[in-house]
Amino acid sequence: MDVSFLMNSLWTMLGAILVVFMIGGFILLEAGSTRMKNAGHVASKTVFTFGLASLVFWAVGYAFIFGSNANFFVGMTDFFFSGEQIKEASLSTTVFFLFQLAFAGISVTVALGGFAERAKFSVYVIFTILFSALIYPVIAHWIWGGGWLAERGEQDFAGSTVVHLTGAMAALAATMLLKPRIGKFNKDGSANRITGHNQVYTALAVLILWVGWFGFNAGSTVSVDGAFFGFVAVNTNLAAAAGAVAATLISWVVLGKPDIPSILNGALAGLVAITAACAFVDVYASVIIGFIAGIVCFYSARFLEARRIDDPIFALSVHGVPGIWGTLSTGFFATPELAVVGKAGLFYGGGFEQLWIQTLGVVTCGAFAFFGSYIILYIMKKIMGTLRVTQEEEIMGLDLSEHGSFGYPEHMKRREQEVWSEVDEKLHRN
Repeated sequence: MDVSFLMNSLWTMLGAILVVFMIGGFILLEAGSTRMKNAGHVASKTVFTFGLASLVFWAVGYAFIFGSNANFFVGMTDFFFSGEQIKEASLSTTVFFLFQLAFAGISVTVALGGFAERAKFSVYVIFTILFSALIYPVIAHWIWGGGWLAERGEQDFAGSTVVHLTGAMAALAATMLLKPRIGKFNKDGSANRITGHNQVYTALAVLILWVGWFGFNAGSTVSVDGAFFGFVAVNTNLAAAAGAVAATLISWVVLGKPDIPSILNGALAGLVAITAACAFVDVYASVIIGFIAGIVCFYSARFLEARRIDDPIFALSVHGVPGIWGTLSTGFFATPELAVVGKAGLFYGGGFEQLWIQTLGVVTCGAFAFFGSYIILYIMKKIMGTLRVTQEEEIMGLDLSEHGSFGYPEHMKRREQEVWSEVDEKLHRN
């Protein structure tokens, strides 16, 4: 066993660990961005759904993405992954499997953000299984598993489309079917700001995700040859930095003060955007890509709210719109030297060909993720009667109504009687 094989496996294993650790970031991000009465629910469902998605990926997800004897949608071998080493592979097959499993789990987590503070726990269970088996693997196969977009040279190095746009489109379908949270919008269409309960959690979450993204992007080299992962890591960090600065500036100009959620979302938007392009563009381009992502994230959140779309953790504005921009950006900035997949971008003499391919990928994958998720959820709604907890349960909080306990028991137990009084008052008022 040569040194290169061992080092590639070790580096990719480190990347897998960092990506799995991002689940901790999502726990804090969602808990901090939602209300205290739902914190325990958010944390527990995120751990549970990552575990469930892992089992689905082992059973069918990996096979659908990377299996041979493929049809247009999926591969058809390697179900219930056995761990058998692929001959002549440059790294351990089991390490590569774990790395890809982590990506699938992140996409599910992004998708479930659209359910926040109003969906039944049972809905998370069923949708996680179906999304992990029928939505994510198809798009991953098209781009990463040798499918029709891969054959056309689609550039998505670490998943702006495969992971983030896919998850965001599922979140959009969920928000549309679940409808806004109680009290989010007034009868005249104006929005009320429902603030999360802990901005420190959210800030720490962004830092954890920022660090985890080095596994996400740099780890996707799955190789130590030439230490190219360092170049990818630099692009990743600079895009996040530019996104945070851009969101700070634009919120300061528009709102009169630098808005904390906008700053944090801007950093994440820069990370999402550079995920597709991190291995294909020069360093200066990563700054531009991240900066634009921070701005479009800010305006996207305002645009969606104006259309009465309730997105509690900004899944659409952070993962969806920047995911689109990041995927398209290689069509402009991909260099001839770095474009080992596809061709150079418009600004480097490649014409519109790569930009067209990137656009095709965004449209087809986004549409498949949205309509596939919408159909799944619509059928679930018809069978289950509703996807949403009752009005009474939503007001009291999902910690108590779905799990029978509080995420902050010492603090919340003292207020239990107040919670019930609030429920009675709001139900009577409505």
